[in-house]
Amino acid sequence: MGLPLSSVRPLGGRDLDVAVDDLIIDAIACGAWFAFNLSGGKDSTASAQTVIALLDHMGHPRARRIAIHADLGRAEWRSTPATVAVIARRLGLPLVVVRRGAGDMVARWEQRFANGCRRYENLELYHLIGPWSQANKRFCTSELKAQVIGPALARRFRGEKVVSVIGLRRAESHGRRDTPISRLDVRFAKPGNAAGTRMINWYPGVDWTADDVFAVHAHHDLPLHEAYCRFGATRLSCAFCVLASAHDLAAASDADDNRDLYRHLVGMEAASTFSFQPGRWLADVAPRLLTPSLHRDIVQAKADAVERRAIEAAMPPGLRFVKGKPPRLPTLDEAKAVAAARAGILSRHGLDNHFPDAASVRRRFEELIDAHAA
Repeated sequence: MGLPLSSVRPLGGRDLDVAVDDLIIDAIACGAWFAFNLSGGKDSTASAQTVIALLDHMGHPRARRIAIHADLGRAEWRSTPATVAVIARRLGLPLVVVRRGAGDMVARWEQRFANGCRRYENLELYHLIGPWSQANKRFCTSELKAQVIGPALARRFRGEKVVSVIGLRRAESHGRRDTPISRLDVRFAKPGNAAGTRMINWYPGVDWTADDVFAVHAHHDLPLHEAYCRFGATRLSCAFCVLASAHDLAAASDADDNRDLYRHLVGMEAASTFSFQPGRWLADVAPRLLTPSLHRDIVQAKADAVERRAIEAAMPPGLRFVKGKPPRLPTLDEAKAVAAARAGILSRHGLDNHFPDAASVRRRFEELIDAHAA
């Protein structure tokens, strides 16, 4: 249900509805802990502001509220950590900052490509994979946010009921249109766990528009990230997001503080021969920022990428691995084609060719098939 509260804020003569349901009402009534997930973006800040007003209205104890932020490291706008700290102070919330122990977002991309090269070298992959996140593999939201924040809250509030307040709107994307008001989160507190910990995710602004969110900021004079107000970005994410529009990528490149990161990521494009987004090279967003040597490297990488795609397209399609497993043993002619295709790609990336001929490729396929059958 939507709970209109005139004490939260009027928008254009009407009340802003905070989306609540029985699960949330019960959590408020029993004095659960509320953890406000702050990213520095407009939605998380507006959600926190309106929910705090609701909690105050219902008599929830302020001492049982915190803000939590997952720091993505080098991939963030340089101003994001300070912005989050300012927002937390403005909202009167103690701030907890968590980070992925195995490295930041950029390190995760570097690790993905290094692991992919190792697996390709060992013929555990049919095609080489690039370093970048994808729409269905968003390391930022999974490994560097949810998988870091969730366990941190479960440890900190062991035996408690914990509500994570998350700024997410159905209007943001097709994939979010079915977002519920709330849901139990059993990933980090299994049902019936010995401590009795219960975790809930709450999306209080699921029905808001972007205009609603900006109006909350204007009415309450809430801090707004420079990505929006100075550089004109439409959304805040990593400085350079694999899902960002061309407009937002260009906005990020206009910030002086993002330029070292920009050149580093373009360097990864050059080394890997994989564009940052499907069909869009980050190098093309702000070529004026590239050094002459990096520009030359990108020109070569683009040519190598075209060659790699042509080579892979010519490989026997019926041999593509399924969940890491070859579908069948190749014929000698097919194995010869696989060996020939891999040779150039391995050489381009300085990788060893352990399976240089048809016989060794067939033996490797047989090993992989047997390993999956065991």
